[in-house]
Amino acid sequence: MNKRGIETLVGLFVLLGMLGLVFLALKAANLTTFGTGKGYSITARFDNIGGLKARSPIRSAGVTVGRVTSIKLDPKTFQGVVAMEIDAEVVFPKDSSAKILTAGLLGDQYIGIEPGPSEENLAAGGTIKQTQSAVVLENLIGQLVTSKAGEAGSTGGAPK
Repeated sequence: MNKRGIETLVGLFVLLGMLGLVFLALKAANLTTFGTGKGYSITARFDNIGGLKARSPIRSAGVTVGRVTSIKLDPKTFQGVVAMEIDAEVVFPKDSSAKILTAGLLGDQYIGIEPGPSEENLAAGGTIKQTQSAVVLENLIGQLVTSKAGEAGSTGGAPK
């Protein structure tokens, strides 16, 4: 192989490496699916959204059915208002509930929607009324430490 052929192969290899890095960056930023916007928008209010971010997935029964489009703070109720885009082919009942869940022990957070028994469907622009906020690990640890400290204080610190 001549020098020009080797240089061409090396250039092609570098280009493929750069494309691979771009793909990994898009995957890490959760931007690999460029939706066409063929869906409907709904909102939900949460007391604490934890580490939920825009473009986080929305799942039902483990299947991704949409994405979070924006997160804002309501200045009157001080709740997080999460706007979501749901795929057009998926229609949830009006009394569905939404929870902020974590993928794995320390994974990314997503919204899980559980359908309710209602015959009426949630319309575009509708709001999910029943929500459960994110579980914050620091709060759980704080509650555990406080309860154990309270138990130790009530027994005078003596072992049982």
